[in-house]
Amino acid sequence: MGRWEPNARQRLERAALDLFTERGYDQTTVAEIAEHAGLTKRTFFRYFADKREVLFGGQEELTRLFSEGIAGTPAGATPLEAVGGALDAVAAVFTSERLAQARARQPVVAANSELLERELLKRTKMVQAMHDALAARGVSEPTARVAAELGCLAFGTTFHRWIDTSNQREFGALADEALTELRTATAALD
Repeated sequence: MGRWEPNARQRLERAALDLFTERGYDQTTVAEIAEHAGLTKRTFFRYFADKREVLFGGQEELTRLFSEGIAGTPAGATPLEAVGGALDAVAAVFTSERLAQARARQPVVAANSELLERELLKRTKMVQAMHDALAARGVSEPTARVAAELGCLAFGTTFHRWIDTSNQREFGALADEALTELRTATAALD
């Protein structure tokens, strides 16, 4: 591929994932990723602060979608219904076109403690985005915090089910199922 070709960001993401899978995260350099993508190291740094961020691009979009999904639910919605709106909003990002990449990404993250830490930071930001959106709707503490945590748990459950190689269902249907299961589980706590 020539340097002038479009989609540099996607090319870098694909190249990084290929190399991380083949060689391991720690054994892959930014220069190798850029070269594999047919780009320069300088181009890499236009899109990503470091090689970790290649695997975590789109976090800002996810947190925005969580917030907007909650804000967009009807005024009378319960906190968990609002969280359901957030999950519906993010489902639009998790399309069948992204499934192969998500399936390849997860073992790379799971095999590296630095990446697992980054994944936990991502989770914390998602919870905070949902919490803040719920609080903006007037949901009080600790209800806003609990609903946000349950939303993130539903998201994580959904994501892992979605990337399972035996899965044939859409992200949105899996999210609805996960949230329903969590509602049932929380009701059983009393």
